[in-house]
Amino acid sequence: MHTLWQDLHYGARMLLKNPGVTAVAVITLALGIGANTAIFSVVNTLLLRPLPFTDPDRLIQVWEANFKRGQNTMTVSYPNFAEWRNQNHVFEQIAAYSDKTFNLTDTGEPERIQGEIVSPSLFPLLGIKPVLGRVLLPEEDYPNKVFSVVMSERLWRRHFNSDPQIIGRKIKLDSESFTVVGVVPNVTDLFDLQSDNELWVPISHSFGFNNRYGHYLDVVARLKPGVTRQQAQANMDTIAGALAAQYPSSNVDHAVRLVPLQQQIVGDFKLAVLVLLGAVLFVLLIASANVANMLLARGASRKREIAIRAALGAGRWRIVRQLLIESLSLSALGGAVGLLFALWGVYVLVAFGPADLPRAKEVAADGRVLVFTFAVSLLTGIIFGLVPALQASRPDLNETLKESGRSATGSAGHRRVRNLLVVSEIALSLVLLVGAGLLMRSFVKLEAVNPGFNPNNVLTMKISLRGPNYQKDTPIIAFHDQLIEKIKALPGVQAVATRSHVPIAADDGYANLSFGIEGRLPDAANRLTAFYNAVSPDYFQTMEIPVLKGRPFEARDDRKSQSVIIINETLARRYFPGEDPIGRRMTLNDEDPKEEDWATIVGVVRDTKPRAVDLTASAVPEMYMPFAQQPESSTALMIRTTNNPASVAAAVRHEVQTLDKTQLVHSVRTLDSVMSEAVATPRFRTSLLGVFAFVALILAMVGIYGVMSYAVTQRTHEIGIRMALGARAADVLKLIVRNGMGPVLLGVALGLAGAIGLTRLMVSLLFGVTPTDAVTLATVTVGLVLVALISCCIPARRATKVDPLVALRYE
Repeated sequence: MHTLWQDLHYGARMLLKNPGVTAVAVITLALGIGANTAIFSVVNTLLLRPLPFTDPDRLIQVWEANFKRGQNTMTVSYPNFAEWRNQNHVFEQIAAYSDKTFNLTDTGEPERIQGEIVSPSLFPLLGIKPVLGRVLLPEEDYPNKVFSVVMSERLWRRHFNSDPQIIGRKIKLDSESFTVVGVVPNVTDLFDLQSDNELWVPISHSFGFNNRYGHYLDVVARLKPGVTRQQAQANMDTIAGALAAQYPSSNVDHAVRLVPLQQQIVGDFKLAVLVLLGAVLFVLLIASANVANMLLARGASRKREIAIRAALGAGRWRIVRQLLIESLSLSALGGAVGLLFALWGVYVLVAFGPADLPRAKEVAADGRVLVFTFAVSLLTGIIFGLVPALQASRPDLNETLKESGRSATGSAGHRRVRNLLVVSEIALSLVLLVGAGLLMRSFVKLEAVNPGFNPNNVLTMKISLRGPNYQKDTPIIAFHDQLIEKIKALPGVQAVATRSHVPIAADDGYANLSFGIEGRLPDAANRLTAFYNAVSPDYFQTMEIPVLKGRPFEARDDRKSQSVIIINETLARRYFPGEDPIGRRMTLNDEDPKEEDWATIVGVVRDTKPRAVDLTASAVPEMYMPFAQQPESSTALMIRTTNNPASVAAAVRHEVQTLDKTQLVHSVRTLDSVMSEAVATPRFRTSLLGVFAFVALILAMVGIYGVMSYAVTQRTHEIGIRMALGARAADVLKLIVRNGMGPVLLGVALGLAGAIGLTRLMVSLLFGVTPTDAVTLATVTVGLVLVALISCCIPARRATKVDPLVALRYE
């Protein structure tokens, strides 16, 4: 133990003796360890940390699916959910839920509250116990006159000042009276664990409660102890088959798909975070190689010192231990500084990460992350310290002690190790740069996708008319007509329209409805489907969507006139090949349509992208109906302005309040920002991988420069002899550059092979480019070689300026 303390003390003295080298090494390691810790914090939360619910390993997300149509994750109708609940024998509990917003209007101005409609079984299934009162009861899962609501502790404290008498109090939600029955701890949205839900009401208060065609519920279940997912799948397959036979019109070809809840929540982020974890591991390896080269150079300068210690009786293990202690001290310091970098990095990741990053609010440096940081620091110290230590611990005592201090070119073993480290740095850097380049090209192509409309200078907002005054179509139509006229009169407003959903928005729902064509009604197994929107007459003009055939909607297309419909070019091409669809009739009642159910096609418009996921897919069939003929209580306003669209937001809010003070607008944003949000996730991962690749490039270039500078220093005497014997400066330059570029080119060759192999794992993250994209591979290769050449040329040029007389006296 005494000798260990001696080695620790001596190691500290050596680090302090060379503060510049120590600082560079610590910062280099801190970058690598900090990046690994930050990304591991995300991996830990998404993939390793259990969900914050009771027995999370038994939680299953239950979807309907229609594999024939490629629909793998369909929401569920309440009647189907009720059948699952009553017939299964594999679930301990099963619950349904769906997002819903509420207008809280009991005091002051209305406030929009995020919540859910749920089956009462959701709370015991997740192990959520009330802070006050109780949770919803099973008998409240059926239509009744008693409206119950459970609220979050956050809402209770914020809006109701932690009123202890809140239980039994009546509050106004959507202008209807609800009785508060309980307060529960703050829980985030079950599906993505991001949204802060604050209200829960029974499903029985939802629209389409008894409609087997109304698919709007997410379903989660808890497996019984001992039941496997395969057994549960077999049981649910049997139930799905029975429902298809009993209700063929709504359930034919509908299967059930079970997904572990943890897997469902993580989704496509698993591959992305693992790619990033691999990237930061590469950065750490490059950093370690850099520090190893520093230690090799320092070991060469300490060759005489180590030889003297060996001559005085120090064993090889004692020398290796001494040098490893110095390496581990460096890695410990790097780990400590890296942990600070990581804490800052986690904050940046959460603050600037995409909105759909699962469990983002839970990302933090917990005990597992600290253990990871310690382990990485220890392993890094061993990785970059062991080889230099072994090299330095084998001095040739006779030769070293006879040297007067003149340094030759260094041993061949040292050169081979340094070159090997350069090769590894270049290879790892090239793999990272190719990955970042592929994501960059993919992102550029994604941003260039034409959504089919002009998003510039458009303000969008949602308005949901709630309450007893808006239970019928007439007041809904009247409200929207008046609001549109008021908004048109606002200064700076060029055009205004409404539609059912905000286009491209990932956080807004969409409707994919079945339809029939006159003379070609499909059977239950071959239903035709298309995305649906109810729009106001000026919608296509407002969004600058050209009408390719026929006419747009007009003011005369109201409830008193013939029903009309407009389709996009994909629907026309797919279902009316070789014929003019204008004048043909379609219906949304494709089972037993009556005369009033038919709508005449009056126009064909250009394809648009209705959802964010459609940006990377082919155009889909889409149909539009006049809002006046198919009014909806929840709509999106689209306001095109002549200047900054956000400037009219306050005025629009005011106009809504003048029409009805109990109503409010929400989700106010520009359509440009919606487009930006749609590509937030690929932009985020591209930016991160780009940063890591840039850091790797800088570290690799610093490493090459350091190796070449050291080589020039070691060969100063040799260079002096060559120049004294008549060698020209150009000859010396070629010699140094040739020796430096050899390992670089070998590293490039290995890196290209590695990149071609590893980037195939990224194929699902790419759009419009392949993993072997020639442009990316060529650009990165040429760029890296040029930068490496510059890093070699700087010390090489310095070598050409050596004075032969000075070099011959160099020691």
